[in-house]
Amino acid sequence: MRGKMLRSSLVLATAVATMVVTAMPAGACGEGDEKPATGAPRVTGEPGAVKNVTAVGNVPDAQGAIALQFLQYGPRDVLVVSGEFGLKTYDITENPAAPKLIGQLSLPGMWETEDTEVDPVRKRVFLARDPRAFGGNTRTGESGIYTVDLRKPEKPEILSYVKTPSGHTTTCINGCDFLWTGGPAKADNMPAEWGGRPIWVTDVRDPRHPKVYPNPIELARNDGKTDYVHDVQVDSQGVAWVSGRGGVRGYWTSGVHRDPVQGKMRRATPTNPVPYAGGGIQETAAPSKFMHNSYRPTGFRSADGGEAAGWRRGDLIYATEESFLDGCAGDGVLVISSLEGSYHGEGWRSTPDKPYRLKTVGTWGVAGQEGSDPKSGDCSAHYFDVKGKILVQSFYAQGTRFLDVSDPTNPRQIAYFRPADASAWAPYWHRGLVYVADNTRGIDILKLNA
Repeated sequence: MRGKMLRSSLVLATAVATMVVTAMPAGACGEGDEKPATGAPRVTGEPGAVKNVTAVGNVPDAQGAIALQFLQYGPRDVLVVSGEFGLKTYDITENPAAPKLIGQLSLPGMWETEDTEVDPVRKRVFLARDPRAFGGNTRTGESGIYTVDLRKPEKPEILSYVKTPSGHTTTCINGCDFLWTGGPAKADNMPAEWGGRPIWVTDVRDPRHPKVYPNPIELARNDGKTDYVHDVQVDSQGVAWVSGRGGVRGYWTSGVHRDPVQGKMRRATPTNPVPYAGGGIQETAAPSKFMHNSYRPTGFRSADGGEAAGWRRGDLIYATEESFLDGCAGDGVLVISSLEGSYHGEGWRSTPDKPYRLKTVGTWGVAGQEGSDPKSGDCSAHYFDVKGKILVQSFYAQGTRFLDVSDPTNPRQIAYFRPADASAWAPYWHRGLVYVADNTRGIDILKLNA
């Protein structure tokens, strides 16, 4: 029976891989269907702007790109791109500014594959299928996870496809033995009191037979209400930081730790993690309460945005608010908060009557900044990456921004790259360059000028 189910899943995956869908989903992430159809021309008021950045390359055949990753095969360096087309692989070993297409898995109409996860050891890629993929919708659409074998980057192979109740993003936990999958807005068959989908856990130790656990986790995250979990980032000490409506909360997923909510030592597992720290973000910084993704500089990455005078190592957390309002002024921003005071379960005891919020350290938004297009209303903050004291962040039509975060209370813009047709979703530092997944332009490869 198990083999029959797998064959059925692979038949479905193969059928999807060959279909052509013309009705693209309308939403990117965040609140539901708020983003316009991607790949469409942008309406801008200015021709573009560039400062202290050199564009050293562009990959237009990756139009529809949403997320990037990098895999090493000995001396060989491979760029992995996921997007509305499915998956593409590029060799960047000899010339990192001129990626060479070497492989492709065609899934036209795929959505959304945001923050696509890779297993760097086993050479696997995990693609989250949002219910809006292939013409679906959040109320009734199908969500799931594709596990793709990239041991041969020239020949991506689907090992399995499994349906999951959530499917906006999926993240490796415990060395990619398990996945945490969250979002988007809730389906019709989910509890009416939920504000969005929480996390479901999938065991992928047998990649051809993934096991989805039936009971969700990370409930009651928004002042006691179960709400939309958007994404998860695991820091260098192994704490999984869960972002969504209601803030950012971190969990141990392995080892024995003191549970500050239960008041005792216990073992953490992917299906029963131990709370660590975190909580809601102050509404003065993020009025929507919707946190998109986060990053905590700690461990071997302490120097990447974390070693600032006056702040205890590991106490800072960077998070993006994704929010779209009329015009730029109210759109989502980068928020830097302190975890101090949240290590005793405060974020898990927060209620509407007695809310707990992390202390805001600093914020930065693109509205009104040098290099911005004042006539564009597409200004929300999105994914970012940090190297040393420089944070690089995507702001959709407002392009890619480079910020000096040596003083987290006062992030300063030092460079920007905003083509007139920008739709920047996610930037990545790699080999001294920044690779930007731009949904309109494909991949922009940038060099920050000294």
